[in-house]
Amino acid sequence: MREIKVEWFGHSCFRISKDGYAIVFDPYEDDNVPGLKLEILTANEVFTSHEHGDHNAREKVKLVKAYGETPFQVTHLESFHDDCQGKKRGTNCITILESEGLRIAHLGDIGCMPTEEQKRALSHLDAVFAPAGGFYTMEPDQIRVLLEELSPKMIIPMHYRSERFGYDVIGTLDAFLHKEDPVVTYESNELMIRPDMVRQIAVLTYPVKTA
Repeated sequence: MREIKVEWFGHSCFRISKDGYAIVFDPYEDDNVPGLKLEILTANEVFTSHEHGDHNAREKVKLVKAYGETPFQVTHLESFHDDCQGKKRGTNCITILESEGLRIAHLGDIGCMPTEEQKRALSHLDAVFAPAGGFYTMEPDQIRVLLEELSPKMIIPMHYRSERFGYDVIGTLDAFLHKEDPVVTYESNELMIRPDMVRQIAVLTYPVKTA
């Protein structure tokens, strides 16, 4: 079936599943992201966008053997965590997953505009996980310029602050969202990516476990 399951576990942590194969992105350490405590997740692979404690807690993922090959074609794009060639915060890895024509991307803590070649690789996305809170990443107005250029079908905000979780220095969704945005708020932390999706900004709800 042409669909990919997405589960959000707060901050920038997602589990992407298809045909019984699962990949976790950017698990975070305990006592790191205020208001969040990550349960042990089960997956076949774990990807981290960079080596900061709120993104690289590989010990929070129980890796299990896959019964079959991965359904995903994986592309990694090396970028920077800042706007000064990594001198301030180092590098950042953007990851694109593709399966049966469905394309999704996790931008990690992207801190600067991708190159033209990288933008071409990020074209025709069905969904993109985009940092929305700024400060440690591109600011909301900058990331919106990038997303308008990429024009994905679905934007899933991550790495922002709410009343219940997140770093004080990063922003809430208010600065990221525009009045005319087609925002759909989900009452759970999961959704399905399908070819016939309606274009939207999908705000997922994570059942917070207090840290």
